[in-house]
Amino acid sequence: RSGVNPSTGSGFAAAKYVNSPETPIFNKSKLLYGYWASKNFIREAKSVFLVEGQMDFLMSWQAGVKHAVATSGTALTPDHLRVLRRLTDELVLSFDTDEAGWQAGERAIDLAEANDFSVKVVMFEKFKDPAEAAENDPENLKKAITHAEPAMQFYFKKYLPQGAIGGDKREEIRSLRAVLGKIKNITSPVEQNFWLKKLATHTRLNERVLGEEAEKLKAHQS
Repeated sequence: RSGVNPSTGSGFAAAKYVNSPETPIFNKSKLLYGYWASKNFIREAKSVFLVEGQMDFLMSWQAGVKHAVATSGTALTPDHLRVLRRLTDELVLSFDTDEAGWQAGERAIDLAEANDFSVKVVMFEKFKDPAEAAENDPENLKKAITHAEPAMQFYFKKYLPQGAIGGDKREEIRSLRAVLGKIKNITSPVEQNFWLKKLATHTRLNERVLGEEAEKLKAHQS
């Protein structure tokens, strides 16, 4: 992305706070980069597009995605979510496609789900992150955000890509329990029940059996 000046005409200084230290004024666990520019757009869209880096925010903004914000060199925190809750309860999340990005993204999903957000996930087929997508194909970026899938559907595909469970494979059982743990993490019992039914269809397992497995999982964790 050399030669690109994403701050041109945007009113933002590119990557200004990437390596800035924590101070009483600049608290990365509470501040969201671009929030003041985007907050009205977030309120209007009833959704926020959350990205990892300031460059991702700047490039997305210039591509026309105005309901975006970025964390500033830190993982998503409950303080960030409290700020966003004032505007919306829908979080559309994008993360880098490397291993570190996957892990950070999953932690962010779980934290937001536990704080009663509706979470969707954006995946790019050809690009590493939103900044790269915005630079090379802005319309693809917008389309991907529009077609973001519910986080739980993302987990189904990640942990149980084959769908049906054979019943005698320990690895499949571990994957199933991972997804059940994600469902138990959801705040709303109504949503939990919805995704349990979806999981039963996806795996071709009895919903009652899945419920029993989830309760067993809960007992082991307590």
